[in-house]
Amino acid sequence: MATDEVRKDLRAAAAARQELGPEYEEEIIDSFLEKLDARDAARRGQDLEFRQQDRALEMAGLKPRETDPGGLALAIISVVAAIPITAISADMLGLQGLIVCWAGLVGINLARTAARRTTR
Repeated sequence: MATDEVRKDLRAAAAARQELGPEYEEEIIDSFLEKLDARDAARRGQDLEFRQQDRALEMAGLKPRETDPGGLALAIISVVAAIPITAISADMLGLQGLIVCWAGLVGINLARTAARRTTR
């Protein structure tokens, strides 16, 4: 997928080709490809830098950045769902229903956390 900056550079290269003529075509193309390679190298370097930071955090015993925001979404949904589930279970079954309800919610969140740790 081409970004606006790449499109702008390609248009500039095409305009330069029209102005300078076919004798400079190879140099114009080489210059454009060098710009693309530099962008790609910068992007890869940034990805490599993030991976190195994550490795350093893991070696220090700290948790690396979360790359899957599903954990936050599950936590939010659990809290929102807990309100009506708590009210219904407490009304119907009392304290036992409340304990079962919260044990299920906590179990779901713990299972997801355990699954994420084993897949890393």
